[in-house]
Formats: sequence, structure tokens, C-alpha cells
Amino acid sequence: MSKLILRKNILIRAKKVKLLLMDCDGVLTDGRLYFSEQGEHLKVFNVKDGQGLALWHKAGFRSGIISGRNAEEILKKRATEIGMHYIKACSLDKIRDFEDILKKEGLTAQEVAFVGDDIGDIGLMQKVGFPIAVADAVKEVKFNAVYKTKVNGGHGAIREVTDLLLKAKKSAV
Repeated sequence: MSKLILRKNILIRAKKVKLLLMDCDGVLTDGRLYFSEQGEHLKVFNVKDGQGLALWHKAGFRSGIISGRNAEEILKKRATEIGMHYIKACSLDKIRDFEDILKKEGLTAQEVAFVGDDIGDIGLMQKVGFPIAVADAVKEVKFNAVYKTKVNGGHGAIREVTDLLLKAKKSAV
């Protein structure tokens, strides 16, 4: 398949997206886990991702996190700060949580992008219209992705995605 056809397929899918969902660890963060002496979880977020999400929201679109890890308080603080709409932490069934969000939003799966990095994300990636893998995702996730970011998770990958989605909205495809 030529690069032009592949690029057009990406833009067509991206243009349909109204809701951007993502995993947290390895996508919004670099995947490393930090613990204090008191056992507190600490996460490092990239400000560029936050700015990209702010631009996405300003354009009238919505976003959320579906994460298998239990870091709800940290996620709520960051998500609230940047105006995210959904936080599903400690998810035991990402597909069920996704379907709940779809019902609330009144959207089809084709109108959703999901960004993942590890095998727990594959099932959900297979459900959405625009599955995305961060550059340092495991090979099985990359295999299930339509788009792969140029940068690693936690290093501006979400900003790259929001820029792509917003550019697609303006394209003539």
C-alpha cells in the first residue's frame, strides 16, 4: 500500500473522531512508576500533552482515561486540571468501561480514538475507529494500531495525536 493511501486512511479515520480516550501509564506518562517512602504513587506528566488536550477541548471535543492501575486521585487531579471528561481508574474491563462512556456520549465506536501502549489495551484498540500506539508500545499493540506516534509515551505523544486529529478536522479529505 502506498504512503499516500495510508496517509489518506489515517486522515479519514481521524476526521471522524469526537472522543479521544487513552491509557495512562506508558501513554500520558513514560511508564515508570515512582513510590515515596510512605508508599505514595507519583506520576510525571508532560505539559505538551496537557496543552494538546486543552486545544482539543477548546475545539469542542472530549477526552478521557481508561487505566488498569489504581491511581485515581492522581489521575483526577491531572484530568481536572486539563479538563478531561472521563476517568476510569483501576479498570478491570476496559471494553465495558468504554461501552459505558459510548452510551453516555451517544457516539459510535467509529467516532473514538484510543491510545495504548501494552497488551491490556489491545481489546479496546480493536473496538475503536482509530486505534493508536505510542512509539515505544509493545509490538502486539503496534500491530493493532492504525497510527503510531513518532514520540514515546510521556514525551508528547498525546500532543502529537491531538495535533493530528485537529489537522484532520481542517483537511479536505
